[in-house]
Amino acid sequence: MFFTISLYVALAIFGLGLVYKASTWFRYSIGVEAGKISAQTRFSKAIKGIASVLFGVKILTLIKVFVIDVVLQVRILRQDFLRWLMHICIYLGFMLLLLMHALESFISEPMFTDYYSTVNPFMFLRDLFGLMVIIGIGIAILRRFILKVPRLKTNAMDHYAIIILAVIMFSGIFLEATKITSYTEFQIMVEDYAGLSLEDDAEEIKALESYWVKEYGVISPNVKKPFEQEILDQGKESHEMSCADCHSRPQWAFLGYSTAKIISPVALGLDKANMPTILWYIHFLACFIGLAYLPFSKMFHIFVSPLSLLANAVMEKEKSDPANIATRQVMELDACTHCCTCTLNCSAAVFFEIFPNANILPSEKIISIKALAAGKQLGEQDLLHIQEGVYLCTNCNRCTVVCPVGINLQDLWFNVRESLLKRGYPEFFALSPLSFYRGLMKEDGDNYQKPLDQTRQVIADSCELMKMPDKVLPLSNIDSAFKGILNKSDQANTFSGCFSCETCSTVCPVVAGYDNPKEVLGLLPHQIMNACGLGLKDLALGSNMLWDCLTCYQCQEQCPQGVCVTDILYELKNEAVQQVKPLMERKL
Repeated sequence: MFFTISLYVALAIFGLGLVYKASTWFRYSIGVEAGKISAQTRFSKAIKGIASVLFGVKILTLIKVFVIDVVLQVRILRQDFLRWLMHICIYLGFMLLLLMHALESFISEPMFTDYYSTVNPFMFLRDLFGLMVIIGIGIAILRRFILKVPRLKTNAMDHYAIIILAVIMFSGIFLEATKITSYTEFQIMVEDYAGLSLEDDAEEIKALESYWVKEYGVISPNVKKPFEQEILDQGKESHEMSCADCHSRPQWAFLGYSTAKIISPVALGLDKANMPTILWYIHFLACFIGLAYLPFSKMFHIFVSPLSLLANAVMEKEKSDPANIATRQVMELDACTHCCTCTLNCSAAVFFEIFPNANILPSEKIISIKALAAGKQLGEQDLLHIQEGVYLCTNCNRCTVVCPVGINLQDLWFNVRESLLKRGYPEFFALSPLSFYRGLMKEDGDNYQKPLDQTRQVIADSCELMKMPDKVLPLSNIDSAFKGILNKSDQANTFSGCFSCETCSTVCPVVAGYDNPKEVLGLLPHQIMNACGLGLKDLALGSNMLWDCLTCYQCQEQCPQGVCVTDILYELKNEAVQQVKPLMERKL
């Protein structure tokens, strides 16, 4: 009764969890445009899109992707054999155990009329699938904690996945082992299935017991080896009459039988302590807890990752309905396995060594974006870190190409980037060449320019001298340490060679692009060099010229004094951000 109630409760929670998680794919949105599409519209478009695929020629593509990428996981095999072996072992082993053993009342028993968990091939297959999962867990531990694969991050969900699987697997093996050796279990079997009476059939029971001690690994307090052949023959006869139909030889359960041999010296003590019952509760409660929590844990990807692969195989950004694109993008967050392949191949991940922001790493960005899409209350500091993380991207698209579950990560970063920039938080990297891709993808109107102007204004506001363009600058504002900062670089220290010939400003295409460049840019290139020479830090850092620079190197190539003008401007940009960013974070 306890087992049945627990199973139905776990299944009910599991089913409700599936419905809830699936509903979030239509209720949550990522990006500005996706938020304008209602959940009802997205749901109806999804049904229509699924029907068109299932009843169209694209069904062949689905079948191909299902076999190659879902079942065989060829995407992972192409990248790393060890990780492929881990995935195959855990994924296939777990799914087959779930279907054949955990849900045997709903699948195995209806499918096989003579099904018993203690007969072959089911007993052997159960241990085989369990061994697959254990091998997979071992490889996961090896990769994460011993080999320490570069950039592979381990979070609480990764620990949970390893622990719950380990508890289920090892409790199951020890349960099987203690039941093989248990004298109490043997007595229950005799009373319930053999039809023998302890009083009337004592001799026959003793013979059967002797046979089970020798052939089936039971540890008995009554009979000991060696046995007479006549007793064994009598026991074998009783076994074939009463037990053979529902009990295969335990050697087929190779994991449980091997463990039974190991614990046999203490088997009687374990039996007296009722260890089979204790392990039974531990094993099934762990299974039920894992099943109930599965839709809310990292393990949910075993269902969603195949959906992501199938959806991306038949959807095209230019042709698919925007509603379905929005739904797929939210679904992809649940498909992430946190394998960190994207992080391992990310060309911008080196920034993490300088800026200690975990959101720079693609695999960690996914976790933060998931919280953002779910509407969790995130502080301004957290939002700024997410924004910086999604902006620090070179748009090389390698993360999308290598993702084993087919998540279109580049589109995800772009949509989150735009929605966060519209919140009004300044993003200093928007002023760098990293914004080039955003410039190509910019929308009509002033949405593109606002974040740029806002970020520039934050920097300019921190530079007091820029607020006094028409006043005589007092010598007290000279920052003697500023020259020292520039002198740390072989390129930047060339500012001292400038004698204000204005060649750099004359050849600059940015300066030439304005009728009144001083009004727009603040300081021209040669004036910035002068400000550096005088030690006027705020004046040099506050000029818009730093951010409008095209890095065409015309100024640097034409300078008669060999001043590295472009390189100096680049270092000044870095210094401006380093000066303003800590002030902002302290305010938050």
